[in-house]
Amino acid sequence: MTDTPARPCKVGLILPEGELDMGGQTARWRDYATMAGVAEDIGVDSLWFVDHLIYRGEATEAAQQGVWECWSMLTGLAAITRRVELGSLVTPTSFRNPAVFAKMIDAVEEISSGRVILGLGAGWHEDEYRAFGLPYDRRVSRFEEAFTIIRCLLRDGVVDFEGTYYTARECELCPRGPRPNGPPLMIGSSGKRMLAIALPHVDSWNAWLCGGASSADEVPARRAHVDEACRAVGRDPAEVGRSVSIIVNLTDRSDIPKSMDPSSAQPLGGPPEEIAAGLRAFAGQGIDHLQIYLAPNTVRSIESFAPVLEAFDG
Repeated sequence: MTDTPARPCKVGLILPEGELDMGGQTARWRDYATMAGVAEDIGVDSLWFVDHLIYRGEATEAAQQGVWECWSMLTGLAAITRRVELGSLVTPTSFRNPAVFAKMIDAVEEISSGRVILGLGAGWHEDEYRAFGLPYDRRVSRFEEAFTIIRCLLRDGVVDFEGTYYTARECELCPRGPRPNGPPLMIGSSGKRMLAIALPHVDSWNAWLCGGASSADEVPARRAHVDEACRAVGRDPAEVGRSVSIIVNLTDRSDIPKSMDPSSAQPLGGPPEEIAAGLRAFAGQGIDHLQIYLAPNTVRSIESFAPVLEAFDG
């Protein structure tokens, strides 16, 4: 691995949710462990897992697509990796009891020695809520209460809260993880109300471009929208980090997973120098962290991504 202090922005890889390739092979733990090792060896900055429970209906071209549970996989990765950051894209706060979830995150922080990035959102795929018996109504209101409990516990270690949907009375995280203020928080939403709730408190925001054009041209409008939302809540936009999730196609085939809508996804592709130039364009738009879904998403693709990183760093 080469030390890359001059890298234009951080570069992370999104691991496959369930399918390892377009042939339908399911990624197993041994595949994730191998991918993580190779990713660290070539010098990526972070590894990410998409937090879903199942895809059904309009969310996938197939009748159904299964996925592994996000934080179980990230916990395993925390134990076997050395330096990469580990994050969720993004965790719906309504999937888990918020106080217990904060306790879980503090444990992953401990296992990883403080390498977690906690991406949060309100959820969107109604079919998975119905399948797993979770309430889908009042998602933003539920998010606001859950977010309060999660951030207070992770930042301060204590919370005393009673709301309409969640209660955490005289709750305390004990013991605490390695970082006094907990992991950095990231919001994965563009909704006006969601941003108003989150932006006074989060460390960064995320724009998900995997379902459309993975192009830096998509950034200015999104950046302006979030910057305006920052100013509306009295936050300096420069204080909030900016991340973008994209697809990079390393072959001339169509290897976009069904859950990312192959009919509309426009991945970044070409030879390594061309892909690196595309990544550099994101940094030029103020993006400080890229999360990349490689298509196809395989160990060989991660190995093939090494020349892209070398050109990007160069």
